[in-house]
Amino acid sequence: MTTACEVSWFSALCDDDYEFLGVPDPQLQSSFAHCRDIVLQAESGGFDNILLPSGYALGIDTTAFASAMAALTRRIKLLMAVRIGENWPPQLARQIATIDHIAKGRLSVNIISSEMPGETLPSGPRYARTIEAMSVLRTLLDGKSLDHDGTFWKLKVDPPQIAPLSGRCPQFYFGGLSEDAREAAAEGADIYLMWPDRMENVRATIADLCGRAQQRGRTLRFGYRVHVVVRETESEARLAANRLLSKLDDATGAAIRAKSLDSQSVGVRRQAELREQAGNEGYVEDHLWTGIGRARSGCGAAIVGDPDQVLAKLQAYRAEGIEAFILSGYPHAAEADLFARHVLPRLDHGPI
Repeated sequence: MTTACEVSWFSALCDDDYEFLGVPDPQLQSSFAHCRDIVLQAESGGFDNILLPSGYALGIDTTAFASAMAALTRRIKLLMAVRIGENWPPQLARQIATIDHIAKGRLSVNIISSEMPGETLPSGPRYARTIEAMSVLRTLLDGKSLDHDGTFWKLKVDPPQIAPLSGRCPQFYFGGLSEDAREAAAEGADIYLMWPDRMENVRATIADLCGRAQQRGRTLRFGYRVHVVVRETESEARLAANRLLSKLDDATGAAIRAKSLDSQSVGVRRQAELREQAGNEGYVEDHLWTGIGRARSGCGAAIVGDPDQVLAKLQAYRAEGIEAFILSGYPHAAEADLFARHVLPRLDHGPI
């Protein structure tokens, strides 16, 4: 581990903040003030980056929020999620470049291979559209004129007058476990994000994506999206994890999972498999707890333990090739503070 890793937090723009999972709390609902406070907590705590998620049916608009936070923060990077199905690439390029200027070069982009609201598009065409969009965005944000004759867009356009501060396209973070998603990542992403899995599967996924990228003359870096529950002792951490689920019933958890637009994806199914394979207490391997996925679609497991155990788990992922972590916990501001005090100072970290 010769290079620093990037350690990011998560701002709950999509109505995903709780003291007790499945029990809505008006004080924790997505709002500008609440999500702003999470970002500011992460910046003051020393995190390198923060994911600003996006979901059409849930929460607040990510692009507008990112623009506001670009002006309110000074150091932390902003990882703005964009849903490709909801955007026209040349206009999105101008938005990205503008927000990057406001942020003084601190913007990166999480590409989501989404449908249009109300649209149902099969996986193959949807990811093909995402590959096209990433190519269009990269060309324009690199300051090059575009002459694109694609399946989804036919565009002949000069780059926007405003360019990213670096003169180069910001880094694209991208996740997805299906065959189509892996091909899209190899074709156009910079950092491939994984959801929690057993260590041997993390290793296999990295090897697979490295091979796909190499076939295209490209390289990928790797990130890992996971929740954390860190306390001074392991028993306290496990009690805190169990407390999160203490007011959840199965029907409510299923309803929460079903609301997500990606609730039927290959990655979500894999998170469900991990829950099914876990022991009675929900641990699928040492310190990787799947209980959190009972009330959440998407990233459905947490690293649970004392500071030494959480640090050791993160270092084990780093040894496999993970260079970026996107962490979260419940409630998000409180858990960010705990991680920032107990673990973050012991990690060699910095933005990538």
